Amino acid sequence: MSKEKKQKKPKIKMGRLEKREARIGYLFVLPWIIGVLAFLLIPLGQSFYYMWFNIRITPLETKFNWVGTGNFTQIWLENPEFPQQLVTYIWQTIVEVPVIVVFALIIAMMLNGKIRFKGFFRLIFFLPVIIVSGPVMNMLVSEGAATIPAMNVQSVINAFDKVFPTKIAQEIGEMFSNMIMILWYSGVQILIFLSALQKVDPSLYEAAKIDGGSGWECFWKITLPTIKPMVLLNAVYTVIFLSGNEQNELINMIKSAMFSGTKEKGYGYASAMAWMYAVVISLIALLFFLLLGSKKDVYDRQIKKYQREKKKEMRMERRVQRRNRRNVRRIEKERRGRRYKTYDGNGDY
Repeated sequence: MSKEKKQKKPKIKMGRLEKREARIGYLFVLPWIIGVLAFLLIPLGQSFYYMWFNIRITPLETKFNWVGTGNFTQIWLENPEFPQQLVTYIWQTIVEVPVIVVFALIIAMMLNGKIRFKGFFRLIFFLPVIIVSGPVMNMLVSEGAATIPAMNVQSVINAFDKVFPTKIAQEIGEMFSNMIMILWYSGVQILIFLSALQKVDPSLYEAAKIDGGSGWECFWKITLPTIKPMVLLNAVYTVIFLSGNEQNELINMIKSAMFSGTKEKGYGYASAMAWMYAVVISLIALLFFLLLGSKKDVYDRQIKKYQREKKKEMRMERRVQRRNRRNVRRIEKERRGRRYKTYDGNGDY
């Protein structure tokens, strides 16, 4: 049998309106592409190149001396402050991110309810994102506005020290001492949660209440599974925000190493620190992704299991049909053989 030629799908040409919309779309994306190339990819490649050199800037030229992994060994062997600050950053981030995300979710659920002056309260919770940044944040922190004076931090540390190790208890106490500053970081997360909550179908809550579901059950069975992707988004966003914040000691350490006038430090030394710091940030973001990432639903697993069983039954059915066809051909062949036998005269066929 000759093979049938595959029919080529006809190409559908774009109309004028579609081409115009495509050009406008590329025009809107163009500033982002330029920003990524100019302020992300090119500096990223330069820093990756710089971290293998000892760079010295002179009035005549910039000297690059190849040191290989010398910057990394120098950081870990001769700068004990960097590993200590790195461990402190890891503990603080792991503790602060769930607090910020949970607080943002609670405030978003309150603002999504039926309350008066809803827009005013939304403005209040988002206002620190606009005001408290850069020099304003440094000024407020120096004046003690980011702490709660009436809170006895030492008693909080002693209470948690009975349950957790001393290091974790101290980090939790540090978090409570800077509670106001931590909650200032939740403005964007509140808006993201608020937009996600407004997309939930109200009929789901009505049907659950008709079946006798309480508010707590509605939250765990309807609200949280629906906004779970936004929980992951806010967790990753919070990790990135805390990592690049000006209050982070590691950022200040990298800046001071970059503009240091010593022979050992400089752009190459700071680039090596920045890349190690970036790897740690990526690992923390990956940790939250593994913890909060979307897992397969029970119903999806049941559907896939049913589809696998259905395919298995179809394969068995095709196998039985092939076996039956072979048996039919064999029986027909035997019948034709008996039909054409002739009598040889001796009583045998």
